[in-house]
Amino acid sequence: MSETRPLGGKIWTKPMKVLSVFAALGLFFIAKRFLLGIGAVSNMSDGYPWGIWIAYDVVVGTALACGGYSMALLIYVFNRGEFHHALRPALLTSMFGYTLAGVSVMFDIGRYWQSYNLFIPGRSQFNSVLFEIALCIALYTAVLWIEFSPSFLEKMREKGKLKLLNRVLFVFIALGVLLPTMHQSSLGTLLLIAGSKVSPLWHTSLMPLLFLTSAIAMGYAVVILESIISSISFRIPFETKMLGKIAGVVPYLVIVFLMVRIGDVVYRGQLGAIFNGSLNGFVFVLENVLYLASVVLLLPRSKRESKQRLFIAASCLLFAGAGYRFNTFLVGFDPGPGWSYFPSFSELSVSLGLVALEIMGYIVFVKKLPVLPGRSPARNVMKVVQ
Repeated sequence: MSETRPLGGKIWTKPMKVLSVFAALGLFFIAKRFLLGIGAVSNMSDGYPWGIWIAYDVVVGTALACGGYSMALLIYVFNRGEFHHALRPALLTSMFGYTLAGVSVMFDIGRYWQSYNLFIPGRSQFNSVLFEIALCIALYTAVLWIEFSPSFLEKMREKGKLKLLNRVLFVFIALGVLLPTMHQSSLGTLLLIAGSKVSPLWHTSLMPLLFLTSAIAMGYAVVILESIISSISFRIPFETKMLGKIAGVVPYLVIVFLMVRIGDVVYRGQLGAIFNGSLNGFVFVLENVLYLASVVLLLPRSKRESKQRLFIAASCLLFAGAGYRFNTFLVGFDPGPGWSYFPSFSELSVSLGLVALEIMGYIVFVKKLPVLPGRSPARNVMKVVQ
């Protein structure tokens, strides 16, 4: 693995132009939301007070941004220092993911101008799970920017400041492990109070454990996908050997998740709900088939260094984890007769716009800052982004 360095190259490429269209459309509807109110752009209601901006942008989005957290667990908690060079790109995706997730919360708040009350102790509700989630996400976003800041200091050649930061960085590394552990499990806790409004296929007292486990697994999947796609797009060496070792953690983590989840459904006597022909039963089966597919693909050690196998397995795991979290908050949620929800074009445009902004930010940062290894002179690597 070569030393990290800015990749260089043009910024305003064709992919950036396409992404900018989605970003501009999203920003237009964001402006409309703040000028005309949330009802002007959203199909949310009293029955469905949380729509796609929470279910995807926050609940799924923060799990997709858990690459830095998952790698920190592996490197610093389990002392696997050989994976340290994979941490910086993981931190970058986490940093953008959490930043945009935090921003998207503001779109969902009706009286957003009073959101500052969250940080005033006399006006905060310390017994609220939602308060804990909001505070942890805000703090973790700040921690991620601090953890990534050595890239800025290296670019500016601020050796003195970099040395000083490295002396205290262990504090932020510890916070970077603690805070996601708290709020990812609390995202599961959040729907415990919903009771029978959430399908028994998802509602269980074990939701905090299941949400935390799924987030960690999704973090490793994101690291694998990000590495493969970056290698293809920017013509940098494939790290299949390292990715194969990281992937070795995944099947056992997913097996534990599936044993707990399926065992819980059986223990609560809800097995029949899977096969009653409902949409809930179908998506439940689909989630777990995708989880099983990732296990089958990654369990054989001799097959873990195949780029195609790693890509497919990581994709299956991401779709499975995203489906589990999305279904818990929306598909499996039923507020009662008379209520229905499907995201409006405006809501979808905002979410797609945020994703486009995240990808654009990633491209700019890896071209301007030392995040990824230098380019490979090999000619047989497909060039996409350049």
